[in-house]
Amino acid sequence: MLAYLIRRLFAAVVMLVVIVVVVFSIFFLIPKWAGVDVALSFVGKQADPAAVEGVREKLGLGEPIYAQVWEFFKGIFVGRTYVGGGDVVQCAAPCFGYSFRTEQAIWPVLTDRFPVTLGLALGAAVLWLLFGLAAGVLSALKRGSFWDRGAMLVALSGVSLPIYFTGLLSVAIFDIGLRWIDAQYVPLSDSVGGYFGSMLLPWATLAFLYAAMYARITRATMLEILGEDYIRTARAKGLREPVVIRKHAMRSTMTPILTMLGMDLGALIGGAILTETTFSLPGLGQAVLNAIKNQDLPIILGVTLITSLAVLIANLVVDVLYAVIDPRVRLS
Repeated sequence: MLAYLIRRLFAAVVMLVVIVVVVFSIFFLIPKWAGVDVALSFVGKQADPAAVEGVREKLGLGEPIYAQVWEFFKGIFVGRTYVGGGDVVQCAAPCFGYSFRTEQAIWPVLTDRFPVTLGLALGAAVLWLLFGLAAGVLSALKRGSFWDRGAMLVALSGVSLPIYFTGLLSVAIFDIGLRWIDAQYVPLSDSVGGYFGSMLLPWATLAFLYAAMYARITRATMLEILGEDYIRTARAKGLREPVVIRKHAMRSTMTPILTMLGMDLGALIGGAILTETTFSLPGLGQAVLNAIKNQDLPIILGVTLITSLAVLIANLVVDVLYAVIDPRVRLS
């Protein structure tokens, strides 16, 4: 197990380095090849030429791409000093970049918005796993029944309807119309009850989309597994049906579900843009959307790296859980 974890951690670090190089190439190298002045994206097209030249010097945009990547990595561990145009800007470690438009380091922005996105992703994941797995298993066990057809119809609706539609519809019904829920975001530090109340609609809206997909995958996987020889053997041994489903069929069904969960949860931690925008949640997704509007590249770069790291960590956890959920899987 330890050797496996070391290999996976090493692979994750290598992958993260590759991602940083690719992202840097997309944001800095390719525009340079296309004749675009990247420095303008940091200070705005109406900026003074001296300010543009100062940013170009501070970021070392004239240096090779490998030198820029090295300076970025070094800044994460020891901080970074931006010198140019007669100005000196200090960015303390961990330095994920500096926005010369907002005059602030990227790391405090990420840490300030990350808890909102993390709470949204984890809360929605709990809901979509509970309802998605339950609906998928019951549909597989009652194949062809009224419940099966109804559950799959709801699942198809959940996959088809966009979040901004279901989100605005839920706000119109439960907040504006019935006044049952106040959708105005309340930080957890201000009120625990207010936080959970304000997050019910975002959780339910996001979970409705993913629960639908998980229900369909669970149903298809469960139907396939129920026809396996070891399931028939378990029944022939006289095991009760709930035991067969819980101890044998569900373990095998959870393997593809865990794979999906690792990817989905990792991506959502990087920012659920539509959900956060619909409910005005101050998370990473909204930060990215604002950064795209303002062409604030450092924030986009920082959130991209956080998303990549979240996906890598989530998949590492999933790989370890495989051996816990399914005894047929061995880590070697």
